[in-house]
Amino acid sequence: MNDKQSPQSETVAWTGIVSDVALALAKGSVGYFSGSKALLGDALYSGADAAAKLADTLPWRSELVKRNKETELTQKGQRNKEPIVAILFSVLILMGGLQIAFSAIRDLTRGHLSPTGETAIVTVLISIAFKEAIFQYQYRYFKKIGDGSHAAYADNHRFSLYTSITVFVGIAGSFAGGYLNWNPLLYMDPIAALLTSALIIRKGYSLITTSVLAQRDQELPSAETASFIETVERVHGVIRVEYLKALEQGRYVNLQVKISVNPRITVTEAQDISECARKLLQHRFVHVGEVHMDVVPYDPGYPYKSNYELVDNDSPTLLQ
Repeated sequence: MNDKQSPQSETVAWTGIVSDVALALAKGSVGYFSGSKALLGDALYSGADAAAKLADTLPWRSELVKRNKETELTQKGQRNKEPIVAILFSVLILMGGLQIAFSAIRDLTRGHLSPTGETAIVTVLISIAFKEAIFQYQYRYFKKIGDGSHAAYADNHRFSLYTSITVFVGIAGSFAGGYLNWNPLLYMDPIAALLTSALIIRKGYSLITTSVLAQRDQELPSAETASFIETVERVHGVIRVEYLKALEQGRYVNLQVKISVNPRITVTEAQDISECARKLLQHRFVHVGEVHMDVVPYDPGYPYKSNYELVDNDSPTLLQ
């Protein structure tokens, strides 16, 4: 079931990357020709979004890890993901954010400002609508399949929306200043660019810290995993939680769970129970990301026998 969803998941993820690149090129071109530093900053933030998603999507794994993907995922989570390219992207993003900040400060100190045009305002509004449509498509898909990615998408989209709104206010203020012939409003565009540069620097810092912390995933102690076990045991059809391991990776916790079910049920019924337990964990605990579920038939162990054996065997279940 997961294998069938994987190609579509990759398509949805790459849709977001391509759209961010397209937005970055469009806003960058309009910002350059209109002289809007704020719009250039917004273009750089869209490029940073694309870089962050690209670093997380591309398979930075060796061939050995690819052949043992399931084993490595169970034992080490995502520890094998190479951080070098992500760190390179982070450095470029930080340098771009600093460049936008220096350019905005230079414009503010010189005072020779020109109003932005209508094209810049229309570009920002179209980009916000387009970005929202792509986000809703990705968020609804990943929430539907319940892999925990929708929470990360919502978090990233929130700051992207903050950036675009800041840029829109700055550009609109600058345009109004030119229209009303009121010079103080012309400072709105470089001020918005300065605020945007701060968000860009935050984005680069967040990417580099995430890349480093991803190599240091820590297992939560058993006392903190008790609530996870209790939640899984409440699912109808789960007899016992055989194994649960919680790996803390950044702001999220990835779980590896093994549950036992009635050995007489079908494989489809066992998968439904596993899916129900996984969705319950992700819906109840917002900080839970990926949940890897394993299902095994329940074995009461020697010297006891399970109930289904009593029908065909009348021998005692205890040692005499």
